[in-house]
Amino acid sequence: MKKHFFSIAIFIMFIVGLSVLLYPAISEYINSKHASRVISAYNEKLSDSSEEELEAVFAKAEDYNKRLNANPSAFFDPSLVSGYEDTLDITGTGIMGYIDIDKINVELPIYHGVGKEVLQIGAGHLSGTSLPVGGSSTHSVLSGHRGLPSAKLFTDLDELEIGDVFTVTILNRCFTYQIDRIKVVLPEEYDDLRIVDGKDYCTLLTCTPYGINSHRLLVRGVRIENIEEKKVGVFVKNEAFRIDPLIVAPIAAIPLLIITFTLIFISDKRQRKKTKK
Repeated sequence: MKKHFFSIAIFIMFIVGLSVLLYPAISEYINSKHASRVISAYNEKLSDSSEEELEAVFAKAEDYNKRLNANPSAFFDPSLVSGYEDTLDITGTGIMGYIDIDKINVELPIYHGVGKEVLQIGAGHLSGTSLPVGGSSTHSVLSGHRGLPSAKLFTDLDELEIGDVFTVTILNRCFTYQIDRIKVVLPEEYDDLRIVDGKDYCTLLTCTPYGINSHRLLVRGVRIENIEEKKVGVFVKNEAFRIDPLIVAPIAAIPLLIITFTLIFISDKRQRKKTKK
């Protein structure tokens, strides 16, 4: 009898341990699928808009950027420039577009602001910086979390190198940025996020070192010509999902363990019947 309960206890402990091990991978898969659905819904809404309507939205965003550039104090107090929340929000959900970083398999919707709710599920646009619609004398900043157990987000941002590229898609336009500088700064150091006259920059921002978060990692891209043209409303979901071999092994072992514990249970039951006889 003791052997029977001991075997059950071991099996339960294994299941609990496996659940803890699998949680990050399963949660990241669910988060990735959610991001893909959000982006697909965004593009469906986009396909219902006319070229004239989209041009008007872009014109409003470009006007916002000009007013922002003319008022440097708005970097610290975004409320000094009106219209932020409504600009580029064609779905009414706060989404202004999406970012693709192919090298580290990142594909995330971009939301207005960097609130806690936003950074749990996607990339946030830092208010007080230029809206990510390109143009001379603009510098947009996109922020994302690292190390969340529920989502990868910007966790692998430190794997990017000078010369790598990422794209930002806003409405029916795609903007390509090539990384020209990678820098680690203190949270209160903000000069590298300011607009540079005549330049078209987009900086990706996250916490570093991993798990400590005492500094900020800045990955700056300068806009270049698009490598590939994207069509309006066309979005190819990123279905690739890599599972760590260390996770695959225990999953594959589950059927064998179930069979083993079943046989132990049957053998123990037979043994008890013989003992009673």
